[in-house]
Amino acid sequence: MTVTAMEEQRKTREQTRLEQDYIGQTAVPAQAYYGVHALRARENFPMTGRPLHSAFIVSLAQVKKACALANREAGQLSAPIAEAIAAACDRVIRGELRDQFIVDPIQGGAGTSMNMNMNEVLANAAIEALGGRLGDYTLVHPNDHVNRGQSTNDVIPTAGKLTALRLMEGLLDSLAALRDAFSEKAVAFDHVLKMGRTQLQDAVPVRLGQEFAAYAAAVERGRDRIADSRRELYRVNLGGTAIGTGLNAQIAYFSHVTDVLAQVTGLPFRQAENLLDATQHIDGFAQVSSTVKNAALALSKVANDLRLLSSGPRTGLHEINLPPRQNGSSIMPGKVNPVIPEVVNQAAFRIAGNDVTIAMAVEAGQLELNAFEPVVFDALFESLDLLRRAADTLRTHCVAGITANEDVCRSMVEKSVGVAAALCPHVGYVLAAEMAREALRTGRPLTEIARERSGLTGAQLDEILNPCAMTEPGVREEK
Repeated sequence: MTVTAMEEQRKTREQTRLEQDYIGQTAVPAQAYYGVHALRARENFPMTGRPLHSAFIVSLAQVKKACALANREAGQLSAPIAEAIAAACDRVIRGELRDQFIVDPIQGGAGTSMNMNMNEVLANAAIEALGGRLGDYTLVHPNDHVNRGQSTNDVIPTAGKLTALRLMEGLLDSLAALRDAFSEKAVAFDHVLKMGRTQLQDAVPVRLGQEFAAYAAAVERGRDRIADSRRELYRVNLGGTAIGTGLNAQIAYFSHVTDVLAQVTGLPFRQAENLLDATQHIDGFAQVSSTVKNAALALSKVANDLRLLSSGPRTGLHEINLPPRQNGSSIMPGKVNPVIPEVVNQAAFRIAGNDVTIAMAVEAGQLELNAFEPVVFDALFESLDLLRRAADTLRTHCVAGITANEDVCRSMVEKSVGVAAALCPHVGYVLAAEMAREALRTGRPLTEIARERSGLTGAQLDEILNPCAMTEPGVREEK
């Protein structure tokens, strides 16, 4: 071996440390807080190229902190080791060591790689705090100490539920703000009379403010469903370890760890009554995903309406104006597209696809464990984030700047024969339909034809065919 080769070998030894697992020895960067398990996972699962969700990393650190404190109280960890682990958790919760989480969010092993990545980072951070050398697991061991009384199969789903709850907080706030924005427009547009449409055909008059109030109601309903689904997430299987039997969980730890988690997080977690059920079945995530999808679908329908109502401007409905955000074409000068509603549509498409992924993964569980939680979490976290961003984008870049084209709306009402529906209680459906057809065929105003054929006086017709009166319940009485 040449002198140069020997020098390179020496440098490599100094820059790495050897760690051992069941597969064998592997060189780990000397200054890395992760270890051999995380390194193998990074090599084995090059799936998305994305890191773990930052909120999930924080959530898992909170779970580990609760477990360390519960083990200390149960006498399963010495105070110095438990406190060093808890302090390491606090570092991760504050956002430190983020680059040490190197595993892909989609991975085989039901989340074991996520769990071991966290165990190794916390063990090495605790070792460092105790004055040891990174990788000296005689001081703090990733499995024997950090993972004491735990399994991937109880800490990972618990961390997933905590993450979903945290992400919901921002989503619920964003949906509430969007609801309020629609409600404000409902008030501002309440005096604007326009034609309502069913199946894209003229129906009966409606106020533009009523349409926007309906949009606010749809957002509120979706928000309520998401908020209600939180109860699915407060029930956790922490303490159940591998399959829900609590193997290797000391009784004092088992009975207290969920209470400690509630204290650490400030959330009302409770241990599931049937831990085998809570470990086998993850249908609660499907329930949450369904509510997010339904809210996204409603929002997409509203986005469709905004695109239609603003279409044109010269050859479409053009009843409202959306705020212009960017040039709409590389070839057509002056074209401005409804890009904000379009991006909301696309967010909804992705969320719907994520819901299918989650449904398939929930169904695919077998016997005592569902091995597909990683993809469930990746899809659900994306949906929660995506819907929040879509709601914020629609509110700030679109709804807040919408204006009404009142003259266009009024003109369409005056030209429409949809008001003929108000004549039915007075002249019958058949005659009302005949007059409407004549108006369409001849282009004459319906009011003019009604004066000739309905047998009603001008005053009566003025009362019955008042478009504004048609936007509220009740039959207009003949006078």
